Amino acid sequence: MINTNRLELRVLIERDLEDVYEIYSDEKTCQYLLHEPWNANNKVSAFKEELSKNDFDSEEGLNLAVVLDNEVIGVLSAWKTEMKDTAEIGFSFNKNYSGQGYATEAAKALLDFLFADKNLHRITANCDARNAASAKLCQRIGMRKEAHFIKDFWNKGEWTDSYIFAVLKAER
Repeated sequence: MINTNRLELRVLIERDLEDVYEIYSDEKTCQYLLHEPWNANNKVSAFKEELSKNDFDSEEGLNLAVVLDNEVIGVLSAWKTEMKDTAEIGFSFNKNYSGQGYATEAAKALLDFLFADKNLHRITANCDARNAASAKLCQRIGMRKEAHFIKDFWNKGEWTDSYIFAVLKAER
C-alpha cells in the first residue's frame, strides 16, 4: 500500500498474528494504551478485531502493519472523526526497534497518505501525557501540542492526563 525507503505499510493479514502479538503482549507497550496486554487466551480474538480495521473509509478505520524485512515491527491506526475531513491517528511499535527512526518514517508516510490520498484537512493524535515517546513522535512528524487535559480520561483504574496533537494539510 505505502512504501518508504526502508518500510512497507500495508493492511494486516493473518500471518501477522505472532508479530503483532509480540507488540501487544508487552506490558510496557500497553501501559498507555486503552487495552490490557494480550495473552495466550485472547490473542486470536484480539487480532481478529484488529484485522477487521482494514478500510479507512469504514466506521472501524484502518490498521496498517509497519513491515521491515517481512516482519511487522509496528501498527499504525487511522480513523475518521466526527469533524469533516479530519482523522485521528495512533501507533504502537515493537520495543526492539526503537531509536532507529522507523516510527518517524512510518508515521510521516501515513500523514502524507492521509493528506494526499484521502484529502484530509486536519489530523490529530491523542496520547497519555505520561507517554513521552508518543509525544516526541508526534512532534517529530510535525504535529503541534494543542492541549493538555488534566485528569480527563479514566483508564485502567486511574484518571490520566491527555495531550492532543494536530497538524493541518496546509502546514505540510
